[in-house]
Amino acid sequence: MSVSENLHIRTVPQPRAMLELIKPITWFPPVWAYLCGVVSSGGEIVPVWPLVLLGMVLAGPVVCGMSQAANDWCDRHVDAINEPNRPIPSGRIPGRWGLWIALGMSGLSLLLAWPLGPWGFGATVFGVLAAWAYSAEPIRMKRSGWWGPGLVGLCYEGLPWFTGAAVMSAGAPTAQVVMIAALYAFGAHGIMTLNDFKALEGDRQYGVRSLPVTLGPDVAARIACIVMVMAQVLVVSLLLIWGRPYHGLAVAVFTLAQLAAMRVLIRDPKAKAPWYNGTGVLLYVSGMMVSAFALRGLGAVG
Repeated sequence: MSVSENLHIRTVPQPRAMLELIKPITWFPPVWAYLCGVVSSGGEIVPVWPLVLLGMVLAGPVVCGMSQAANDWCDRHVDAINEPNRPIPSGRIPGRWGLWIALGMSGLSLLLAWPLGPWGFGATVFGVLAAWAYSAEPIRMKRSGWWGPGLVGLCYEGLPWFTGAAVMSAGAPTAQVVMIAALYAFGAHGIMTLNDFKALEGDRQYGVRSLPVTLGPDVAARIACIVMVMAQVLVVSLLLIWGRPYHGLAVAVFTLAQLAAMRVLIRDPKAKAPWYNGTGVLLYVSGMMVSAFALRGLGAVG
């Protein structure tokens, strides 16, 4: 590589690196949860499809992408150990460009959220603040293996679900929707704990007290599994109480399939955590949509 090429790379971000920074692979969970909220509202989608589409773009590429950029900027020293090929530590996004991208997308999030009404805008404000509280000093909630994954689970599953239902109903979702969204957000704590396995070494060196660091991989994996199962057992129980036995049975089947995958995970948590995130999590989010249709049948949002 010539000197001029090297200087160019160090002063101007590569377009591909900027896309990598906002991690498109992470957009699916909040977009899916937003759609669960839309479905659970019981409202007609066709008349308000522009708002549905806007919410999907906001939940995934914009707010989630912003949170990834903010996290990578705040974690650039940790990533230099764990994943030195990431855009910022590798130099493909040089200088303070990572910070400017995160701040710019924060502003864009609020701009796009305005048409969603007071509930949608308020939820977006909360999501933006939560993203910075998770990653940035002095709060940096990701230092805690309990509060950090809990906040991410809330913003990945519960908050988008709440937002989708609120936008569709032009008001606050009722108790049923909030309860189911909260339970799936609680269960997502386990998913986020498993996601922490990939950063063990860097987290140890920089004082990030994730559960795999403080409790060890074996105990952390078991806690993650218990949290995920507990949330879904409560969902099944509520669906049965609300007179939706077939939906409850479907969620129970998805949960049993996850238990089989968890047996594989527990044998070697550090090696199998990525595998579980590609199998067990798919079953988890499938149960979310089944629950959303159950709520739609209840007419849970007024």
